[in-house]
Amino acid sequence: MEHIVIIGNGVSGVTLARHIRKKSDKKITLISDETDYFFSRTALMYVYMGHMKFEHTQPYENWFWEKNKINLKKGHVKKIDTENKQLFFDDNTNMTYDKLVIATGSKPNKFGWPGQDLEGVLGLYHKQDLEKLEELAPNNAVCKRAVIIGGGLIGVELAEMLHSRNIPVTFLVRESSFWNSVLPVGESEMITRHIQNHGIDLRLNANLKEIRSDENGRAKSVIIAETGEEIECDLVGLTAGVSPNINFLKGSSIETDKGVLVNRYLETSVKDVYAIGDCAEQREAIGNRKSIEAVWYTGRMMGETLAQTLCGNRIQYNPGNWFNSAKFFDIEYQTYGWVFSEKNKKENEQHFHWKHKSDTKCITIAYDKNSRKFLGINAFGIRMRHEVFNRWLTKEKTIDFVIESLHEANFDPEFYKKYEKEIREAYHQQSETINA
Repeated sequence: MEHIVIIGNGVSGVTLARHIRKKSDKKITLISDETDYFFSRTALMYVYMGHMKFEHTQPYENWFWEKNKINLKKGHVKKIDTENKQLFFDDNTNMTYDKLVIATGSKPNKFGWPGQDLEGVLGLYHKQDLEKLEELAPNNAVCKRAVIIGGGLIGVELAEMLHSRNIPVTFLVRESSFWNSVLPVGESEMITRHIQNHGIDLRLNANLKEIRSDENGRAKSVIIAETGEEIECDLVGLTAGVSPNINFLKGSSIETDKGVLVNRYLETSVKDVYAIGDCAEQREAIGNRKSIEAVWYTGRMMGETLAQTLCGNRIQYNPGNWFNSAKFFDIEYQTYGWVFSEKNKKENEQHFHWKHKSDTKCITIAYDKNSRKFLGINAFGIRMRHEVFNRWLTKEKTIDFVIESLHEANFDPEFYKKYEKEIREAYHQQSETINA
């Protein structure tokens, strides 16, 4: 019986195992050195905030795996011998495979800062990070201040988590406004104000120089590179992005760059070895997408796609229209299609931006100023329907159609105030100004 071994029990690896089992009776082994069972990584913050317990983050009961004949192994792979199709573990055991899938996800970035490996310095990615956070910052008596380095989505999640326990937070962001490398200026500035309005000490244009240690090897302060200011703290959160977790592949014959290099079939340079999820790097980027996408739903889609190939239906990975969602404290964010920041705008890309007077709701619609083709939308504080925008993007609707049909896409519950009329009026007023 063919043995498929999957290294990594995140969403991509688990989705692959489930879909292989639906289609075949192949032997499947899932390997993880993090947890015994799959859990929802995006829910870690809600465990710390008291909204749920860790066991609630496990989508499947513990008996699910045995019932579905998916073997689980807790262990760390230290070496892969692709010629003899063998894995070697750090407990000196080994395992053979017929097909191997690397789905090891990401690890927090470290940029060689002095003190980055001290006690009291952590990321927010693994279950062990959550456990360490609970130990280091159970309340504001033990942790009198935390400093977060890096202004991405994980950074704002960590800030909200600590804020929920009344722990003062200083947030060092190298940009001039929050996430302005991704968001257009109006949105970035609104989110900057929103974070500050929650009492977060947000330092813009600020880079970390070093993390200083006390006499016990524990972080006691950070130094800001630009000013030399020292900020005392009991916890340092490193949230300056993530990178593929592939150090264990050094010395193997599997070709890597930043991630494990794959083609559109998710095949690596070695026969019978594949890679999916955050650790996979497309040799040729797909459309406007980055060659590495550390996004939950793309990991799931890769798992579903590769399951087809491994069960005899070889198909290409095709993620379709880009979308994503996140939350900035109280403001929900959704994006469909492509809306680039000012720095990254494409040729002929025009933006229509509307912001509500509450300073907590806004939308930006990107369109081609020549053809008027709808390119994408960012929505903050207004929930939108994924399937509607997916259809409009695929059918290449115009911005004028989208503006007149926005009510079809609104997903806010009944009795929520709707803003389509106000948005439409602002659009027509802006259009008249542009055309005057």
